[in-house]
Amino acid sequence: MPDTSARPTFPKRAVITGGMPYGNKNLHFGHIGGVFVPADFFARFLRDRIGAQNVLFVSGTDCYGSPIMEGYRKKVEEGYEGSIYDYVQANHEDQKRALDRYGISLDIFAGSGLEPAKPFHAQLSHDLITRLHERGYLRKMSTRQFYDTKAEQFLNGRQVIGRCPVQGCKSEKAYADECDLGHQFDPEELIAPISQLTGTAPELRPVDNWYFDLPAFRQSLEKLMDEWDADPQVRAIVTQTVRESLVDPVIYIQNKFRADFEAIEGGLPAHEIIEPQGNQSSFQVSFGNWQDRDAARERLEEAGVRFRTGKTLLPFRLTGNIDWGVPAPDLEDVTGLTVWVWPESLWAPISFVQTVLDGAPEGRYSSRDWHDWWCADDARVFQFIGQDNIYFYCVAQPAMWEALDWGLFQDTPIANYHILFMNKKASSSGAIKPPMAEELLDFYTPEQLRCHWLNLGLSQKAVSFSPKAFDTSVSHKNKKTGEEVLVKDDPRVADPALKESAFLTNIFNRLARSCLYGAGNVCAGHLPTIEADADVLDACEQATLAFERAAHGFDAHGALAVAEEFCRAANKRWGDESKAAKGDDAAYEHALANAFAALRTTTLLMHAAAPMGCELICEHLGFDKDVFFSWEHAFETPRQLAEALGETAESHAIVELPPRFDFFRAHESQGKKG
Repeated sequence: MPDTSARPTFPKRAVITGGMPYGNKNLHFGHIGGVFVPADFFARFLRDRIGAQNVLFVSGTDCYGSPIMEGYRKKVEEGYEGSIYDYVQANHEDQKRALDRYGISLDIFAGSGLEPAKPFHAQLSHDLITRLHERGYLRKMSTRQFYDTKAEQFLNGRQVIGRCPVQGCKSEKAYADECDLGHQFDPEELIAPISQLTGTAPELRPVDNWYFDLPAFRQSLEKLMDEWDADPQVRAIVTQTVRESLVDPVIYIQNKFRADFEAIEGGLPAHEIIEPQGNQSSFQVSFGNWQDRDAARERLEEAGVRFRTGKTLLPFRLTGNIDWGVPAPDLEDVTGLTVWVWPESLWAPISFVQTVLDGAPEGRYSSRDWHDWWCADDARVFQFIGQDNIYFYCVAQPAMWEALDWGLFQDTPIANYHILFMNKKASSSGAIKPPMAEELLDFYTPEQLRCHWLNLGLSQKAVSFSPKAFDTSVSHKNKKTGEEVLVKDDPRVADPALKESAFLTNIFNRLARSCLYGAGNVCAGHLPTIEADADVLDACEQATLAFERAAHGFDAHGALAVAEEFCRAANKRWGDESKAAKGDDAAYEHALANAFAALRTTTLLMHAAAPMGCELICEHLGFDKDVFFSWEHAFETPRQLAEALGETAESHAIVELPPRFDFFRAHESQGKKG
């Protein structure tokens, strides 16, 4: 057995969360490839590593909020006759079907506004907001909300569009209080707002809402960032992004407006001028708190001085006045509000865990008390998110967890960079329309895409997904006809999305077939009776340990590289040894023993990435998958595993393999190519 002192440690229990897609559409490839597949890889690995009864993988449809209301409004304009609940339910079912087709092994894919999670989520929302109010962390603030005078109604967040006011942001698609890059701001800061209902400029009218006092937790967040900096499981992009908001409130004013600023400077709250450096076109005005900055902003607006604001911690809105939302508790004299969708999506995973545990059969999970999963010292929560959601999950949520004083530990965020489409950022609401997740399955198998996405290395940088089947760029002109030939139609162009497929359909598949066909021919349909060579056993152990280290650090790309390199070497060894043993059954069985040991290790390691094919191999090896994939037996060869189960190599029968059988197949559209 290996030295356990140098191995990474894992919690007793773990919750894994995947980002919640809005309930106004089905899933495009970015949802699956950028978040759900990496989360599923870790969830499957962790089930094998610490036991399935100790792992909960949860997600669900974000049912409420202005994006859903706006999507439903447009659907009704097209003739849809169902209710908004029907609309969300149908999209939820489409999302679940897509996840299932990719083998995403969620314990629950719920809906914040759908049964069975709806009552749990509503109660948790009520209790949480009431608790924050009781502990003095809520502010009742009268803020201005956009009102369309032509439509004679208040506008929800997605019904207003303009330009982001945050300094340095180039987003041209900003909504009432956040842009499509995740920056937060007050509605009155939005540049050139336009109502999406009537195309007119809306006006701002005051409304009362509850806000969480996020600025009060700046020091706590700074301390947490220091802890996360020292945590190898937290990526640098997280702390870098969070620290951008842990700064004093600043206003940026272009140098050409300096005289106008100085004319009113005496009437501003206490501030500090930060002169421009080098070729900077703006100077900065820094304030001690956000209230002073906002007072200065009003004075600058009155004087006609143009400016932009910088990132800083602002009160985090918890409520709104749209109808389609979780009912907010009535507090003081403020009634009839609903919870803003972003805050309630932060605690939705807790309500989903409550839902799972409430309906679970006895013994399915190691504890049915949600506190043992979210509050215990020996538990962890791993949240897989996109980089544009860092502000919510890594700024607002940690502060709320501390404010509640419920014993909630801080989650471990795993933030991936954007997955691009044909080298451009893709969004279902943007100019570059990405393919829907299920569309891809007309050209690729789920395991081909899973392995490709995991190998993109989104933990390091934004990477393009460029499936040839969807590449409509021009490859060349036909010399005879002069017609343009598209990349997707050019047989000479390799498909980037199939880069990893050759390993599955050729190398890994060949090793599995060789073992099972060989055992049928030489071992009378049972396992080899000879133990693998010492150097093979050592290679198996070293590959397993290296894979474990990479998986612990959420480095799926590195983990799969370990498995592939190991399997390629084992396949080559099998080729050399089986060729040399031709005509010698004893030598051939010896070669098989080495190959079976390598197959067992490769199948264990690849299980999280390519579960369907790996479980099929396990089935033909004649083992129960819960035993075979358990890391309690990770360093045992098939022969040793059989003995641990009270069998011998001779008595352990393998399942006969049909002729020309493949554990990993290419998609039918690819012909015989891998």
